[in-house]
Amino acid sequence: MAFHGMMAAVGGRHRRQNKVRLHEVLCPTPVYVYDNRAQAQTGSRPAGGQRNGTARRSKGITRSIIPPFPKVSSMVQSFAEKRLPVLLGKERTQQFTQIASDADVQARLSIARTINHNIAMSTLALGLAIAGALVYWPLNLLSAIGYVYAARRNFFMAYHSLRQGKAGIPLLVVISILGAIASGYFIVGATASLLFNLSTKAIHLITDDSRKKLVDVFRQQPKTVWMVVDGSEIEAPIEQLLVGDIVIIRAGEAVPVDGVIVQGMASIDQHILTGESQPVEKGMGEEVFATTLVLSGEIRVTIQKTGDQTTVAQIGQILNQTLEYKANLQLRAEAISDKTVIPTLIISGIAFPLLGAYGALAVINAHYKNLMSLCAPIGIMNFLNIAAQRGILIKDGRTLDLLNEVDTIVFDKTGTLTEVQPTVASIHLCSSYKENELLLYAAAAERNQSHPIARAILDIAQARQLIIPEPDDVSYELGYGLRVYVAGRQVRVGSQRFIESAGIVIPVSMQQAQTNGYRQGHTIVFVALDHLLIGGIEIAPTPRPEAHEIIKVLRRRHNIKHMYIISGDHEIPTQKLAQDLGLENYFAETLPQNKAKLVEQLKDEGKFVCFVGDGINDAIALKSSHVSISLRGGSTVAKDTAQVVLMDQGLSHLPFLFDLAQNCQRNLNTTFALILSFTTLGMGGAFFLNFGLVHTITLNLISLTLGTANAMHPLLQRTASGSFPTQDEDTVETDSRLATSTNHPYQLHNGELSV
Repeated sequence: MAFHGMMAAVGGRHRRQNKVRLHEVLCPTPVYVYDNRAQAQTGSRPAGGQRNGTARRSKGITRSIIPPFPKVSSMVQSFAEKRLPVLLGKERTQQFTQIASDADVQARLSIARTINHNIAMSTLALGLAIAGALVYWPLNLLSAIGYVYAARRNFFMAYHSLRQGKAGIPLLVVISILGAIASGYFIVGATASLLFNLSTKAIHLITDDSRKKLVDVFRQQPKTVWMVVDGSEIEAPIEQLLVGDIVIIRAGEAVPVDGVIVQGMASIDQHILTGESQPVEKGMGEEVFATTLVLSGEIRVTIQKTGDQTTVAQIGQILNQTLEYKANLQLRAEAISDKTVIPTLIISGIAFPLLGAYGALAVINAHYKNLMSLCAPIGIMNFLNIAAQRGILIKDGRTLDLLNEVDTIVFDKTGTLTEVQPTVASIHLCSSYKENELLLYAAAAERNQSHPIARAILDIAQARQLIIPEPDDVSYELGYGLRVYVAGRQVRVGSQRFIESAGIVIPVSMQQAQTNGYRQGHTIVFVALDHLLIGGIEIAPTPRPEAHEIIKVLRRRHNIKHMYIISGDHEIPTQKLAQDLGLENYFAETLPQNKAKLVEQLKDEGKFVCFVGDGINDAIALKSSHVSISLRGGSTVAKDTAQVVLMDQGLSHLPFLFDLAQNCQRNLNTTFALILSFTTLGMGGAFFLNFGLVHTITLNLISLTLGTANAMHPLLQRTASGSFPTQDEDTVETDSRLATSTNHPYQLHNGELSV
């Protein structure tokens, strides 16, 4: 009665709220749950069940139906709220959805529907086989038709393997199914079919089918652009653009085509395509390229190349023609299973004259067949979901196998070892004005800008507690710089060309500072007040604060023997970063195709290479390497190509990723040992203990249970081992020195700086 009452109560609740949580059904709790700590302090409880700060709404039914079991309820609720989402891969699914295209999602859903249909057919066939054994024998015939249909892919795979002179697991499954039908053991055949489809489902969940598709380099491109037609600006679909058309590109927009600037000036971020760490200033007559980003300014561009003819599209074509290392790579579990097929057939052949057809079939059935391909993916899936909880999207379970073999890591420089946001390295003065005065005028000019250089200037001004005023005149002169009015004074902030275009003389000392900065990969932002240059702000790439420690941990804990930096940036900044991080090997000014050639060269030397990059120019190298890692903030092409995406846009979880791979390997080794021991017992029993199909299928189910339990073990642990400490205190030394040079707030008063 209590059970029916509980179900009725749940049903009523469901009708009222249209939603029942899983842990509410599994373990109902009392109507009101009181805070014992509050009760202990006050010595009383709310009267009449009145809700207050120490009581909360029940997750279950009523006190009279189910007695309270706080400990059990807490355990079940904790599992439902914390462990179950990890088991079901909720976080990983969300991460996949964030970076995948709609076509990718639909393709995976289509495959999943087919597999689910086959699982349903196998389950129905197993039910019919059981009914045929207990109730009505002809149902066995329907069962046989059902599970042969559900396992049809196995028959095709076995046929093609035999034509190629190979013998794999599908052949053993086919022999088991047909042998079970011939001997009248329909339940055995249905079980074999169901296990095959379950293993197919498990493998599908942990492998990435993206290797079968082409990478779309234009997925982030805008759908429409503004173009000039007969002197008017009109919005048009990007597909309608033709060579010779003129398009308008404003600050914050991506360049949609390859072309030449015919009007305007702009600061353009090309690092995603070329690897250059600093924005490039471009004006009339200079080329721009598709997928690069206009940071400031407005330009009109005559189209020279569109679509498949653009530079980025040519990179995409090379990328899609590049053979991916994992394209024909099996999961370790599948590889081990396939290697044991021929020995199993030989043992079965020996058993045939000694034990007869029944004994030979028992030997084949004792083989773990799809058990390894079912238990191993379950274990791998748990590790993939643990990674997702830590902000690491591992697209393919095979990556965990490959990470254990890596002995060489190649880092892209810009955006990978350095952050997108630069920092102020130093401030150069060439007049009587002081640093804070120069900063205040520059920050006021950049106040309403959002590009990285503007943010770097604003950050240091705020760190020095400068009170940044609103500019009086907000009509900006955009291009290589901008012009505003602050407290009645004209302020110009920008490049050397921008300052000189206003007739302002740049002293030799500032020109020398710019030359020295350029050699280090730095940029000088000049600041002029009225018609006088008062100084410049040197902007430098920001090395990721965690990079140095991560490199040390990878060398010490994971035996990474070789590390390289490959960059499209200039020689001196690349060399300096390599020295700062303690890396002896680097390659500078490297084209995208040459990055891939360098990776291939390392592979030819016998190294097992992991490439870490985030740009379009890294995509070919990512695909050529054994293991590829990108960052969430990188280009779509890099994220589509990489096997692993670090969703927090940093490198801090890189050691944890390698730790996870090691833990996964240990877990799989235990699973393999459990399953192999029962396989050995089954085959030995067929020879010496007169085991038949019933005995071997029983042993298979026991090994499946134990293997699955071991595979689930990572989920039951509160945290995975090998976590990497957070970098709470790391800062860039130069930025810290500059930002803390004063502790007093400054502001402008009547055009002059005051405390």
